[in-house]
Amino acid sequence: MKSQLLLSLICSFFILVSLQANAREVKLHQVSELKVTTLSTMLANRGIGEWGYAALIEVDGRKILFDTGNRPQTVLQNAKELRIDLSDVEDVILSHNHGDHTGGFETLRAHFSEQNSKALSRVHVGKGIFNKRVGRANRMLAMKNTLEKQGVVFNEYTSVKEIYPGVWLTGNVARVHPERNWGGRGRIETSHGHIEDNIPEDMSLVINTKDGFVLISGCGHAGIINTMEHIVKHIHPGTITTAIGGFHLMNADDKHLTWTADKLKYFGLQNMMGAHCTGINSLYTLRRLLASNRKQVVVGSVGDSFSLREGVKPGGIAR
Repeated sequence: MKSQLLLSLICSFFILVSLQANAREVKLHQVSELKVTTLSTMLANRGIGEWGYAALIEVDGRKILFDTGNRPQTVLQNAKELRIDLSDVEDVILSHNHGDHTGGFETLRAHFSEQNSKALSRVHVGKGIFNKRVGRANRMLAMKNTLEKQGVVFNEYTSVKEIYPGVWLTGNVARVHPERNWGGRGRIETSHGHIEDNIPEDMSLVINTKDGFVLISGCGHAGIINTMEHIVKHIHPGTITTAIGGFHLMNADDKHLTWTADKLKYFGLQNMMGAHCTGINSLYTLRRLLASNRKQVVVGSVGDSFSLREGVKPGGIAR
């Protein structure tokens, strides 16, 4: 009798744990409104094209600037051209330390802080972005020191973090698969000597919607598949329906693109706006391998957008 009672208690305990786990999954917040607008990449419908990336994320009444382009004035001028107001943006995500993603930040901060002292004052970065690089100055160190004196706060992340309801940062992404999306020549200074610079800070933005996750990436140095596996492992084992930004597939061969497409199918990808370093031919190859179309898998261009209401809205040059 005692053994039966003990067994019953144990079963009840595991049922309770399971219910609590399911409750936690149900409570994972889904955003109701989302729009992503490209502000910097090579192709431009309106404004200026450049080798760089930036996008404005409008989610449930909040604005977030993801990366800041390459040249100091590009995002500022493109925002004006597109009649987009960035003065009320307080959060900035810098995906990694490279200048084609951070080059516009100081100009944007200086310009918009005159209208709003809190503009672009909260910066989210991955751990490792301030590492000392061998043979070249890491401009992020000097930028950090200058901007902190102005009241700008830098937040570093190593693991996933929900910064707003339904809005997540990946933190550092494990390199499980050999997606070598970096040059291979850079080195990082450490107390134990020099190690390969595989851009350890590479970080993406993840937004949870009723249809699945939306992924925004700057360069995808960690690898698009590594990043997606990181998301379903550490945030929620759901589908990733949309991928936007740079994914560093421009030099990928057909074998790697076929492998990538097979993995993307597994994650349930439906929409892709491949900008910056994704590569035009690579994007078209993925479209064919995914058996998709020119309405859902498109080359990213300045002024294009994705929203929950309208889906992918490419610019004329990318249709």
